Amino acid sequence: MTYQAYLDNIKAKTGKTPDDFRKLAAKKGLTKYPELMVWLKSEFDLGHGHANAIAHEIVNADAPKSTQDEAVAKLFSGKKEKWRGAYDVLAAKIAKFGTDVTMGTTSTYISLLRRGKKFGIVMPSSAERLDVGIKFKGVATTARLEASGTWHNMVTHRVRVTDPKQIDKELLAWLKQAYDVA
Repeated sequence: MTYQAYLDNIKAKTGKTPDDFRKLAAKKGLTKYPELMVWLKSEFDLGHGHANAIAHEIVNADAPKSTQDEAVAKLFSGKKEKWRGAYDVLAAKIAKFGTDVTMGTTSTYISLLRRGKKFGIVMPSSAERLDVGIKFKGVATTARLEASGTWHNMVTHRVRVTDPKQIDKELLAWLKQAYDVA
């Protein structure tokens, strides 16, 4: 799901836009993330993910907005820069899955989406590793396709990539399967 679709779902549920929530929070004097989360969950019955999105919208309302390219460049800056080329190759191959593939960037990872539904993520976790998360319910783990565990709750599996050559046919096949199910 794209970020905008996420916000649209919140509006459908509550009748409120992020700006509406921002104004209500200001009236209540709520400015800190933890207090906003409690308020959004209790008063509007938002789940953790939806409350998190709105809380971030409120807390970061005055932050400058960046383009997708700028956000990706920021993720792959500094010591993680060496993974940018590998990501670009992977992204180009994933884009060939279909015209409905989109990618959305957060402050820590890139969501892989089909018609707005997340099927995976790409995270430059460190200078030594690029992690690929796959939403793959019901699929058994292997030595390489491990359970995501507490690493990331938006996916079920993780592949740790320590060499760009590990972005191979096997990894692409797993991503394609997750895309097909999404």
